[in-house]
Amino acid sequence: MIPRYTRPEMASIWEPQTRFKIWFEIEAHAADAQAELGVIPKEAAKTVWDKARNVTFDIARIDEIERETKHDVLAFTTHLAEIVGPEARFIHQGMTSSDVLDTCFNVQLTRAADLLLADIDKVLAALKKRAFEHKMTPTIGRSHGIHAEPVTFGLKLAYAYAEFSRARERLVAARKEVSTCAISGAVGTFAQIDPRVEEHVAKAMGLTPEPISTQVIPRDRHAMYFATLGVIASSVERLATEIRHLQRTEVLEAEEFFSEGQKGSSAMPHKRNPVLSENLTGLSRMVRAYAMPAMENIVLWHERDISHSSAERMIGPDATVTLDFALMRLAGLVEKLLVYPENMQKNLDRLGGLVHSQRILMALTQKGASREDAYKYVQRNAMPVWRGEGDFLTLLKKDPDVKKHLSDAEIEERFDLGYHFKHVDTIFRRVFGAA
Repeated sequence: MIPRYTRPEMASIWEPQTRFKIWFEIEAHAADAQAELGVIPKEAAKTVWDKARNVTFDIARIDEIERETKHDVLAFTTHLAEIVGPEARFIHQGMTSSDVLDTCFNVQLTRAADLLLADIDKVLAALKKRAFEHKMTPTIGRSHGIHAEPVTFGLKLAYAYAEFSRARERLVAARKEVSTCAISGAVGTFAQIDPRVEEHVAKAMGLTPEPISTQVIPRDRHAMYFATLGVIASSVERLATEIRHLQRTEVLEAEEFFSEGQKGSSAMPHKRNPVLSENLTGLSRMVRAYAMPAMENIVLWHERDISHSSAERMIGPDATVTLDFALMRLAGLVEKLLVYPENMQKNLDRLGGLVHSQRILMALTQKGASREDAYKYVQRNAMPVWRGEGDFLTLLKKDPDVKKHLSDAEIEERFDLGYHFKHVDTIFRRVFGAA
C-alpha cells in the first residue's frame, strides 16, 4: 500500500492490529462453541474473552516469536497465551492455521467490499446528478474517434451510470461469494472439531459456513472477487479515458476542475493537464493486474499448500486500497467536471451538417431510391465537405439525383438536430427509473 493512493478507512482493514483482532475473535468464538459442546470448560472460554477482548496486541512481540517459530499463527497464539494465561491451552482446539487465516481474509475482503460499494454509490450519485444537468446538452458522438451522429452529454454520463450500476451488482455478488468461513481442521474433514463450531463462528463473524473445504477455502471464490475488482477498474478507466479525450485542446468539451494555485507543468505555466483521469488510468491497470495471481491461486496441490498465501498478502490490501482510492477520486472528478456546451456546439457544427447523412440516406430510400444509389448520392456530397469545399445542405440541394426524390424542404427537415434526441427520455427512464 502506497500512502499517496491510500485512504485510512480502507487501510485500517489491513493493518496488523486489525488482523490480530479478527484472529482473536475467531479463536474466542470457536472457544465459545467448544464450551457449549462440552469440549472445553465454559470458564476457560469466558477467561479468553475477559483477558483479551480489549487488549492491544503487541505486534513487535508477535514478530519476535515468529522469527523463532517461522509460523505466524503459532506466534499469535503464543502471544495470546501470554495474555490469557493457563486457560489458553483450550484455544485452537481441533483447528488448523488455515481456519484462522482464511476466515480472517474473508472477513477483511467482505469489509473491503462494503467500503467499495459505498464508493460506487458516490460515483453513481455524481453521475446521476451531472447526467440530468446535461440531459439535453447536445454534443457530437464519435466512433473510431471520428464524428458520427449527435448525442447529448447527459447520455454519455448515463452510459457510465448504467455501467457502474452493473459493477455494483457484480460486487454485491462477489462479496456474497467470498463471505464464507472454514473451521474444519486439518484437510477439512472435521475429524478433530465439530461442524457446529464452524456454524457458530460463521454466524458470529457475519459469514456463511463453507460447504466443503480442503483445509483451505476454495480460491475460485477469491478469483471471482478480484476479477470483479478488475472489471470495475476497467469501467473507471473507460470513463477516465473519455474525459481525457474531451479535455484535449482541439476538443475541449469538458475539463477537469483546475483549483486555485494548481500548477499544470514545471516548464509551461499555461498548462492545464488531465492529471486526475490519467492517474485513474494507471491505477486501473494495477487493479486489473492483481486479478491474474488470484486466478492462478485457484490451483493448489492436493488438499492445500501455501503458494497462494504470499500473493494474497499483497493483492488483498493493494487491490482494495487502490480501487477504493480510484473510485473516490472518480466521484470527485465527475462532481467538479467543467462542461463547455458552447464548444460542444462548435464541434457539432464543424463538419457542415455531415452528422445528418444517415437521415438523408434513409429519406432517399423511403422516397424510392435504392440503398446503393442513395448511399452513393449522399457520400459524393459528403466528401467535398470533408475537404472544406462547401456545406452539406447546400450541396445536397444542388444534386440533381437527390432532388429527384427530395424537395428542399424535405432535405432541410432532415437537418433538425432535435430529431436525434427524441428518445432521450426513454433512455433515461431505462437507466434511472421513473424518477
